[in-house]
Amino acid sequence: MDFIPVNEPRLDGNEERYLVECVRSGWISSEGPFVARLEEGLARRMGRRHAVAVCNGSAALDAAVAALRLGPGDEVILPAHTIISCAAAIVRAGATPVLADCDPDTWNVTVEAVAARITPRTRAIMAVHIFGLPSPMQGLLALAERHGLVVIEDAAQAIGQTCNGRPCGGLGDLSCLSFYPNKHVTTGEGGMLLTDDDGLAERCRSLRNLCFQKRRFVHEELGWNFRMSNLQAAVGVAQLERLDAALVRKREMGALYRRLLAGAPGIQLPLARTADAENVYWVFGVVLDDAVPFDAEEAMARLGKAGVGTRPFFWPLHEQPVLRRLGLFAGERHPVSERIARRGFYLPGGLGTTDAQIEAAAAQLRHLLETA
Repeated sequence: MDFIPVNEPRLDGNEERYLVECVRSGWISSEGPFVARLEEGLARRMGRRHAVAVCNGSAALDAAVAALRLGPGDEVILPAHTIISCAAAIVRAGATPVLADCDPDTWNVTVEAVAARITPRTRAIMAVHIFGLPSPMQGLLALAERHGLVVIEDAAQAIGQTCNGRPCGGLGDLSCLSFYPNKHVTTGEGGMLLTDDDGLAERCRSLRNLCFQKRRFVHEELGWNFRMSNLQAAVGVAQLERLDAALVRKREMGALYRRLLAGAPGIQLPLARTADAENVYWVFGVVLDDAVPFDAEEAMARLGKAGVGTRPFFWPLHEQPVLRRLGLFAGERHPVSERIARRGFYLPGGLGTTDAQIEAAAAQLRHLLETA
């Protein structure tokens, strides 16, 4: 079998037809109608009043932090185990990221860990849904309400997922999505902000468009060009049309991996469900037991030689060299995040991945573990 990539998107719906429509109409910029269609469709799906399309998920996080006017002297609590984009948005705004460790089974932050990091300077919680299971939003939202904090919800990995029956992406004061090719809805690159607050929505729209005022080219504030093009949005509209089918397929893939890897020695499989949600398996992650005589890096190298693509778990934010050079997180330890970064990785599982590829990837992993 040929090399199995860790992700292959599916683009076999109306993507081509909508792109051709963009080209023939000449509407390829952010002014085109597909941008509004994507915003309206996702706002409905997430149960939000407003959706604001941007050029990528990191831009959504930057705009969210800026829209909430977080800055110097403000602390924002976020998971130690997440992508650096989350911390970068906070740092670029001049605010201070404060880290909380994750649960060893769900790989999401815990309410207790967040509560322990609250100080008089805390202004916000950034809740990030990790790898297909949602963060414990009911507890985090209650904690935020008790302490008068705002919640930024990063639902990039949870498009279509729910938490206690409510749509992920519909839970924060501001919620952020990413449409990178490995997401359940992709536009190639792209992102979205969602909120029920009219003022926040208007501020996000201004920030993504250079903060134009009523008189064009007159600016009272610095924003960004974070606009999404009509071409990107056209792909996203086609993808959103098939989101429910994508979620069914993701759960089928997760169930197949679980069946094929049941009883395999030396690994922790992802939880199939929690009290809040059934896993949607954005990726199928595994964590090597401590008794396995090699780490995730070595396992991924061996699987790569056997034709199986993989990706590591996120490296802990408190161990990121760029953040340490800024004087952040000196002496901090977050043991669960540290361990899963060194022992965790995920297997091929894009929407274009076939059952045969999953079977081959699982067989190679079993062989690796059984001969360790």
